[in-house]
Amino acid sequence: MAVQWVTGKVQKKHNWTAGLFTLCIDIDGVRPFEPGQFLQLGVRLPDGRLINRPYSVASPYGGPLEFYIVKVDGGELTPILERLEVGGEIELSERATGSFVLSKTPPAECLWLLATGTGLAPYIAMLRTEVPWQNYRKIVLVHGARHFSELSYADELKGYETRYPHQFHYVPSTTRDPDAQCLKGRISTLLETGELESELGLRISSENSSVMLCGNPAMLDEVESILGHRGMKKHRSKSPGHIVLERYW
Repeated sequence: MAVQWVTGKVQKKHNWTAGLFTLCIDIDGVRPFEPGQFLQLGVRLPDGRLINRPYSVASPYGGPLEFYIVKVDGGELTPILERLEVGGEIELSERATGSFVLSKTPPAECLWLLATGTGLAPYIAMLRTEVPWQNYRKIVLVHGARHFSELSYADELKGYETRYPHQFHYVPSTTRDPDAQCLKGRISTLLETGELESELGLRISSENSSVMLCGNPAMLDEVESILGHRGMKKHRSKSPGHIVLERYW
């Protein structure tokens, strides 16, 4: 089926740090979708050619739509997106797709949301709805980045800790800022050493946990392997498991 496009305008732009930004798009015509799904986002060039890529939406359906984007040096689309300012036009696909959603995540006592970089986007959309808060007794979000300045949405996530002090835990980690006030190291390493779970007093297990993974493919592979040794496996409709993942590339 051919993609149907609708045109929106940049309502707001937030630059987190150099090359890392959020675009807030004012748009009508996008069909209802579930948090965690992605839309095609594109710009039309002067020659009429449309260049586009899929991006998870960092906000739920209804109202302006957010996209959390990192500039790819030498990329075709992201340098153009970075140059967009308020009022700039942008194209979005009418329909969202993807199965990285809570409705396809197995029930559990504790929901673990593990992300690197802009893999955080779908979790922001999910947490802005009532669904996770009503369905999981504990929610842990771990966001890994190279530098402390790249830990975007931190104020919002700390706000959830204040609002849901016994239900939500936000755990930032960095790999290149030894002085940052957070955990240090790759998410997979923090799992292997036990530092992550020790910090929280919680353990990821097949008995009580569902795990969502989004971001760097190396992180996905490493964490899936670590959890596999704990008897946890990828969740499929015909073969229930514990792990749901989204590969960005």
